[in-house]
Amino acid sequence: MANRVAICAVAQLPFESNMWTKRFQEMCFDVVEPILKQTGVTFDMNKGIRNVVTCSDDIFDARTISDNGVTDAVGAHYRGEEKIAMDGLNALGYGMASVLSGHDDVILVVGHCKESQSESRDSCTNLAYDPFYCRPLGMDFMNVAAMQMRAYMAKSGLTEEQLAKVVVNARRNAAKNPFANCKDLVSVDDVLKSELVCDPMRALHAYPVSDGAVAFLLCNEERHKEFTDNPVWLTGFGNNMHSYFLGDRDLTDMSNLQKAAARAFKMAGVKNPAQDFDLYEINDPYAYQLPMWLEGLGICDKGPAFIDDGGLEKKNVNISGGMLAGNPIMIGGLARAAEAALQLRGQAGDRQIQGAKKALAHSTTGAAGQFQSVLVLEKD
Repeated sequence: MANRVAICAVAQLPFESNMWTKRFQEMCFDVVEPILKQTGVTFDMNKGIRNVVTCSDDIFDARTISDNGVTDAVGAHYRGEEKIAMDGLNALGYGMASVLSGHDDVILVVGHCKESQSESRDSCTNLAYDPFYCRPLGMDFMNVAAMQMRAYMAKSGLTEEQLAKVVVNARRNAAKNPFANCKDLVSVDDVLKSELVCDPMRALHAYPVSDGAVAFLLCNEERHKEFTDNPVWLTGFGNNMHSYFLGDRDLTDMSNLQKAAARAFKMAGVKNPAQDFDLYEINDPYAYQLPMWLEGLGICDKGPAFIDDGGLEKKNVNISGGMLAGNPIMIGGLARAAEAALQLRGQAGDRQIQGAKKALAHSTTGAAGQFQSVLVLEKD
């Protein structure tokens, strides 16, 4: 059994609001090819990639068995391929488990999502709900997030001004990230005056429609020198799911995030999550979720006070701009892990955090953070 898993390479497309020039097969190929060039890895069944883990969604790809559409593009023809139909951070978790178990030496992970090709992102997420009791009510990820937002604001005292600071910080960081979708700077006043889309949520509180793809090459510790002299180690992973029906839970309850984090931290030997990391990449499709998830992860006690105290800047939270700057729903977690890996490899350009050695990548999917995942990355 292997004892550590290495990220040997990472590749991603710059995220766009409408990547109309590429079909999703081409998007996948365009991140797989750089992985091959960076590492020299092949698809040889004895020494190369024997298994591929993909991340996609039937609804957004407008086809059943969506991974069937990318099999050739990711090199999975005549070899193993497993699909993760949830946030892509779990594809890294799956690949990590495959290597740690000794089942595979080398794993290619590829995720894609093209939100722009659907008529409405909200109509797509409506299909995540129970067909008899919930879909007819028009429930989707945004209007349910608005319910959670109102509940968290009432419980925590989070204000619109503090939410605006979250968005301003996201755009400021995104301006230095060539992969971010929305790089235009905004002011607190811009956020406060943006259109009310689902009370109390405003347009700038929500992540923009985005398209993109991300890929990683993972391998065991014994073989990593064949592919890179600059590995990043995956040392902890955990996930947990909350109740499916919204009425079965308090929307401000974060026990699923706390359990996911506890599993990842125990595996990685993290004792103090507020102090043990050099940067945090948190999946924040909606602005209010950033302080909320920071609380659930144990990074701070009170999210609103953390914002006012400059915690986002001091703790290097979402240096990439986060999901608020634009990543598609299926691969927001992969984008978080990609940024963390680039930072630890010293390849983050103008946004580089000097001396970064340990990072946390987080993802969430489902209604109001129903499913949570946490990944710990480290550099020797």
